[in-house]
Amino acid sequence: MQMRLEVVQVPVSDVDRAKAFYTEQLGFVLDHDVEHIPGMRVVQLTPPGSAASIVIGTGMTSMAPGSLEGLQLVVPDITEARNELVRRGADVSEIQDLGGVLFAYFSDPDGNRWVMQGQTPPAVRDAYTQ
Repeated sequence: MQMRLEVVQVPVSDVDRAKAFYTEQLGFVLDHDVEHIPGMRVVQLTPPGSAASIVIGTGMTSMAPGSLEGLQLVVPDITEARNELVRRGADVSEIQDLGGVLFAYFSDPDGNRWVMQGQTPPAVRDAYTQ
């Protein structure tokens, strides 16, 4: 058996505002924006370099806008990624070192909370695999 998590729904109150945030401030790629049936709009967005996407829209979920937390983006260089997001206008926390692994945090306009993790350094990873 093989299973891949490829799409995660993110509940938002204003699809156009969220679409602008994810594309303009975070640099996500717009895969499609379609209305399959009246009242069901599906906007799929993919983070740069990711195999997984998010979906925002209308008529798809009963989750309250802003209720999602803990989606994690792993980046090779967190300082570079944070600087780019801040340059694009995103409000990203300062970088925190949690035991040798670096993290920063941000929210979308509805309050859905994201975590950005720097790639785990080999020395930290190796300390836990022996």
